[in-house]
Amino acid sequence: MSFKLETRPEASQLMSYVSPLLAVLLTMLGGLLVFTSLGKDPLQGFQVFFLNPLRDGYALSELLLKATPLMLCAMGLAVGFRANVWNIGAEGQYIVGACAATGVALWLSEVEGPQVLLAMVLAGALGGAAWAAIPAFLRTRFNANEILVSLMLVYVAQLLVSWLVFGPWIDPEGFNFPQTQMFSDSALMPMLVQGTRLNYAFVLALGVLAVGYVFMQKSHLGFKMRVAGEAPDAARYAGFSAKLMIWIGLLVGGASAGLAGMAEVAGPMGQLTVGVASGYGFAAIIVAFVGRLNPIGIFLASLLMALLYIGGEQAQQYLGLPSSISKVFQGMLLFFLLGSDLFINYRLRVRRTLAKAGD
Repeated sequence: MSFKLETRPEASQLMSYVSPLLAVLLTMLGGLLVFTSLGKDPLQGFQVFFLNPLRDGYALSELLLKATPLMLCAMGLAVGFRANVWNIGAEGQYIVGACAATGVALWLSEVEGPQVLLAMVLAGALGGAAWAAIPAFLRTRFNANEILVSLMLVYVAQLLVSWLVFGPWIDPEGFNFPQTQMFSDSALMPMLVQGTRLNYAFVLALGVLAVGYVFMQKSHLGFKMRVAGEAPDAARYAGFSAKLMIWIGLLVGGASAGLAGMAEVAGPMGQLTVGVASGYGFAAIIVAFVGRLNPIGIFLASLLMALLYIGGEQAQQYLGLPSSISKVFQGMLLFFLLGSDLFINYRLRVRRTLAKAGD
């Protein structure tokens, strides 16, 4: 008996939807093996990692709070990915958006009113978009690879925020900790549910998902981007501008990531610290693909990824596991997703070999 991968006549639509669910299931089963190998009770580990973050209303609000920046980053990335524009630097755009919003909050620290928060939203989006414009310009002008450029700019952004919080923006009353002063009340997102930390950034994220759906599914420009990604030759024949697709894909991704950074510093953090780089921009890449570059799928995938983040924190607290355990689960999810996606275009055939005469 032997096994062979055989190319399907056409891609399986059923498998494209089943693949993320299969990846999630395999990740959970793999988690049981991880807990066992670390000397922990696998059932207790499963409860702490996957069920504790869902135990009550406050825990659910924390899940939605953690999912908010993931939704924003992933939705922006999905627009570019649809057109084969590979923005891998959303983490850097997220950081720069947070820095731009912080600059406005510090500048307008004595001003009261909703205009402060509106200015921060605009600054966050423009900051992220400006950072994404660097790989867009280098790609369209010099044909530089946007994957490498956007990724390298992440480390430049990390150095930028480090310089700001250790230098010109350091809190003079912060005992020399790398952080800015706390934002004024006008620069903080209002709470969505009293008694929790969930704020209106979640509503903003849902709005971005809705706009993303209309843009990708209902607009003429979104149609052009889908064609550019699915049939590049047809897009060139139709006269669609490849440079325009690159600019839109990167700028939209940068603006969405910048909004996520703004939502984080104006939300649960309440200030800019050196720890603002939390890996949301990288995790959002997994979210976008698990969600099949679809706004509804991205919403569900963001909840799943938030569960992995919070589950890792719970495992660290209750099981004494290292903080990197959440990244292990993120890696498993991506690994199983890539493996499951193989069967969208291929199917497994079992071949029975007949014994030779005389054997």
